[in-house]
Amino acid sequence: MFPIVSKKKYNDTIFELEVEAPKIAKNALPGQFAVLVAHENGERVPFTLADCNKEKGTVTFVIQVLGKTSSYLLNENLQSIPHITGPLGIPSHIDETKNHIVFIGGGLGIAPLHPIMKAYHQIGKKNTCIVGFRNKNLVFWHDRLSQYASKMLITTDDGSMGEKGLVTDVLEKEISIQKPDLVYAIGPLPMMRAVSEKTQFHGIKTIVSLNPVMVDGIGMCGACRVTIGGVTRYACIEGPEFDASQVDFDELILRSRQFKKEEDICLRDYLKNGIKK
Repeated sequence: MFPIVSKKKYNDTIFELEVEAPKIAKNALPGQFAVLVAHENGERVPFTLADCNKEKGTVTFVIQVLGKTSSYLLNENLQSIPHITGPLGIPSHIDETKNHIVFIGGGLGIAPLHPIMKAYHQIGKKNTCIVGFRNKNLVFWHDRLSQYASKMLITTDDGSMGEKGLVTDVLEKEISIQKPDLVYAIGPLPMMRAVSEKTQFHGIKTIVSLNPVMVDGIGMCGACRVTIGGVTRYACIEGPEFDASQVDFDELILRSRQFKKEEDICLRDYLKNGIKK
């Protein structure tokens, strides 16, 4: 069992979960993830390790409520998580040859940027951070990211906070001021694709973190396959980070919707009947 230290709700769909997991906290590196099983009969769900506190022995996940498991984690008065496997995935490559990195996060993708930005900040690199939300009520963790950013820029679709517009609009302006050496983009697939198209036009290397459907997290099931440069790769053991210019986003977006009907049925069943023992 992994005791839950704290749970903090940011809005109706996003919450933070801090869990005691000293071995994972000790060994995790930026860019990695863990697989949670929320109850004994539960599914295996991957979540990015958004923060690790080695001194406290805790790991922090930021979770968006989309299906049965995320709803269960938010709504139930849980004291512990029965199973957590991690750290998994290949850690971020912290490239010391890059001096100016632009980090772009959309929605839930804000949290996974945190450990990567921190790592670049610790080796003295210039970090520009652009984060995008639909409106100000959905903004979270911008204060945490700003600790590691030379420049922090917020966009909202409706202009209720920061600049009105898309992260790609702000990125274009930043490129015109100073072309970055590297761009990291984490968030919704359409956003990462749009960023990739923009940076490819300007010849800027871009890294994206992918979170496809995943089951075992150790490369056995093949559920997380993605096409990278025309070759099938497995996000759990060969990712989650890939060169954005090589990602087949059209295929990835289609596959992300593959089980939408079944996911909706599971969520409705949980909300109606709770967890079946």
